[in-house]
Amino acid sequence: MNVGHVAAPGAAASAMAADALLADLMFRPWGQVSPSVYETGRLVTLAPWLTGHHERIAYLVDSQGPDGAWGAPDGYGLVPTLSATEAFLAALRRDDPGIDHRLLVQAVKRGLRTLITWLNNPPGEHPTASAALPDTPAIEHIVPSLICLINRHLDGHHPPLPLPDGMSYDMLALVRSWIGSGAEIPEKLLHALEICGTAASGASAVRPTAIGTVGASPAATAAWLGERGAHEAWHPARGHLEAVARRHGGPVPVGVPITVFERGWVLSWLLRAGVKVDAPPEMVADLRAAIGPAGTPAGSGLPADADTTAVALYTLALLGMPYEPDSLWAFHAGTHFSTWPGEQGASVSVNAHVLDAFGQYVARRPEAAARYGETIADVAEWIRDRQGQDGSWADRWHASPYYATVSCALALGEHGGDASAGAVRAAVEWVLATQRPDGSWGRWSGTAEETAYAMQVLLLTSWRTDPRCERAADLGLVYLSVADGEHPPLWHDKDLYAPIAVIRAAVIAAAHLAGGDR
Repeated sequence: MNVGHVAAPGAAASAMAADALLADLMFRPWGQVSPSVYETGRLVTLAPWLTGHHERIAYLVDSQGPDGAWGAPDGYGLVPTLSATEAFLAALRRDDPGIDHRLLVQAVKRGLRTLITWLNNPPGEHPTASAALPDTPAIEHIVPSLICLINRHLDGHHPPLPLPDGMSYDMLALVRSWIGSGAEIPEKLLHALEICGTAASGASAVRPTAIGTVGASPAATAAWLGERGAHEAWHPARGHLEAVARRHGGPVPVGVPITVFERGWVLSWLLRAGVKVDAPPEMVADLRAAIGPAGTPAGSGLPADADTTAVALYTLALLGMPYEPDSLWAFHAGTHFSTWPGEQGASVSVNAHVLDAFGQYVARRPEAAARYGETIADVAEWIRDRQGQDGSWADRWHASPYYATVSCALALGEHGGDASAGAVRAAVEWVLATQRPDGSWGRWSGTAEETAYAMQVLLLTSWRTDPRCERAADLGLVYLSVADGEHPPLWHDKDLYAPIAVIRAAVIAAAHLAGGDR
């Protein structure tokens, strides 16, 4: 079964596809993630000595859009366009051998024209006004750091790029001073250590993990290695970068490894949809072992987070091995749960997954209802209160409302009680109203990923017997059967990324639901 194609819906086909997917997960435990323009650009600047340098430059050249930008619309292009443009300026300044300088000059000119247009618009008149920029990790530090680098390259030969309205260099200076002082660094900052410039190189408070990564980020790892990377081929961090670059053919993902995240999401999509899953015992054991008193991170080098912890707990309960969800209390913030302690903002999808974890645990252990019942009701109410007037939800960890909506609608439908029936129905009506003529769903265009989410809203809630839901899901299945298998990045990190195995699991789940008995 192809990632984007559904040739023979049915229980047997779904089980075969699931088995093949799980085998892939065991074979590639660091995760299957799309290349990142932002992260690849940072390696062009920080690690020209690393395997795949020319391939990284070629990837950036090939992925530049006709308008001179990189990335998605609605402000999502600012970070990758800044990164790629700065990377080419750095390569030109170094006079990297074996590259087509004229090609890079043309790409830089086009990138700068786009950036000037975006950044010189009055606040609010363009999606790159800071108030309208997407809520992606560390954007308030990444944008000033890249603009500062670009302006240094231009060195008076070009008008300097301005900061988006509402951003400043002050916080970046404080962070760099903090790193330089040798003080303990919060784990979540390590993922974007490259913003600290030369202060990141060899920072004494930074300790790579056992597999050599800093912050599960190639860019952060390269920034910490600094010039040593060119001379210390034996260093574990250099070895990690070599492995990542070779695995992806030069370009690199924004986050790796994502082992626990990937396994939790893949298994939970499949199990929830009723796909017959033969989960490898080693995978299940690893998932259980990953959950400590403070929860579990998505992968080595990242801080523990409520999202990955909740999905891992929910998955174990679905597998018939419920594990006490005490670790989630570390993220409790009153009526809702934070992704991590001290988070600025809040996520509806994280809280939906927490609701799943508590709710499924109580379903397996009814005696636990007295302990978790009040929290389940509070979280369900908090999620309902954040539903849009049109019936959808939006979230800080995904560009598409279909992801937030499937997360919230399914959690409320299973664990939100009678008080949530209206919210679930509103979500179903929104999904029905937003299907495209070709049977797909999507924010910017129809995608297999978003179509899979929409179909699950229709087929995994109490409204699944509505003939309208059945007809819409049938059209969605037809779309999945001819989809090209390409998955545009929609998940939030420093720029958008696509967790390929997770998306494939969602597609398998939707095809199974649409092709099975209803």
